[in-house]
Amino acid sequence: MNEKVKILAIGRNKEILETVVRLINANDAWEGKGAITDKEAVQAFDHEVFDLILLCNGISSESEENLRAYFLAHRPATKIIQHYGGGSGLLTAEIYEALAV
Repeated sequence: MNEKVKILAIGRNKEILETVVRLINANDAWEGKGAITDKEAVQAFDHEVFDLILLCNGISSESEENLRAYFLAHRPATKIIQHYGGGSGLLTAEIYEALAV
């Protein structure tokens, strides 16, 4: 059996982040985890290899820049995308598009 695609979703709104992670985990081929703070995101990243990092709502440009720099310095092949909201259809399309590249 194929390994699941591991996705780390990072966002500042707990309820929205929980919804995003739930939608990710609803796909049998994906395994999602969420992080609210930069520290949680870095800790998760350091303990697991993620195929995709999903940057969700509320992340400041400074935090986004710092996170991207950290992730890419440690694992340059890591795919990082911005999720703009808009429902499960858009989320699914964004993930499939990122994984296809």
